Amino acid sequence: MAHVSRRTFLRLASASLLAGASTRLLAQTTAASTEPVALRIGYQKSSTLITLLKTSGALENALAAQHARVSWHEFASGLPLTEALNVGAVDFSADVADTVPIFAQAAHARFVYVAQEAPSPGAQAIIVKKDSTLHTLADLKDKRIAVTKAAGSHYLLLAALAHAGLKASDVKTSYLTPADGRAAFERGSVDAWITWDPYVASVDRHDDVRILADGNGLASYQRYYLAAREFADAHPQIVQVVFDQLQQSGTWLRAHPQEAAAQLAPVWGLDAATIERANARRSYVVRAVDVQNFAEQQKIADAFFRNGLLPAAVATGESLRWDFAAKQARTIGA
Repeated sequence: MAHVSRRTFLRLASASLLAGASTRLLAQTTAASTEPVALRIGYQKSSTLITLLKTSGALENALAAQHARVSWHEFASGLPLTEALNVGAVDFSADVADTVPIFAQAAHARFVYVAQEAPSPGAQAIIVKKDSTLHTLADLKDKRIAVTKAAGSHYLLLAALAHAGLKASDVKTSYLTPADGRAAFERGSVDAWITWDPYVASVDRHDDVRILADGNGLASYQRYYLAAREFADAHPQIVQVVFDQLQQSGTWLRAHPQEAAAQLAPVWGLDAATIERANARRSYVVRAVDVQNFAEQQKIADAFFRNGLLPAAVATGESLRWDFAAKQARTIGA
């Protein structure tokens, strides 16, 4: 065996140790890169497109290449959903009414508007009993009204009152979840119930109720998809896949309304005819957020602040939207 000097031996041993360390580091890095990314999605009963993606497994399949693991978390309405987004309990919010992100912004939540559904003003309504004495919006004065706080229907109430020259203090408002609102309405504890589809469709087909007004001419009702800022920044490719799937889901629903209703019926616990009726009043056109389609947000924020329902004025133009081309968050006006 050839003689090897001590210096050469040490040099060779050091190189061997470094090579081993590099191999272990590479293995660790490779393992980390294939570790599934947790995507926690919050949704509510009216989150139609997300529900279709959930029941079909389409979103999980589309995210497989991104090594994302999806978990689903249901909420009664949009406000607790965005509160969960704010405290880091979920990463992505299925569609919430246009009012909800304003309350989240007022709470200094770190979120980004990912997408917006085109207006669906007929998908929320003020519901009264058929024999009610309420026939105009002005008749709401001094009446008992059930509405879900911060929901799109809450702004419909404010817009309806303003149209009649009234303020929020001119009515007796009960903040109730949709289920509790319906119960209060059916037992006569309130004079009117303001809600959104599919809840509207679950009652407006009955002969003993009628629609006093819907959002047409009052509130355009655009629903928004949100993401936690940190998650979007870290995983832009996942945000893109979710957006693409939402657009495809909306396109499919509009082309296959009966099939969509049949898929949703066992999940929502409603008959397919009611669901199809509700879906016909929603646009389900998912688009990126831009300034032109965002203007009503400031009007909504001002109405809530003017009626003492926000702790401070909210400048909606300072909020963030996701720029898909740049793969980053930008101020709405940028």
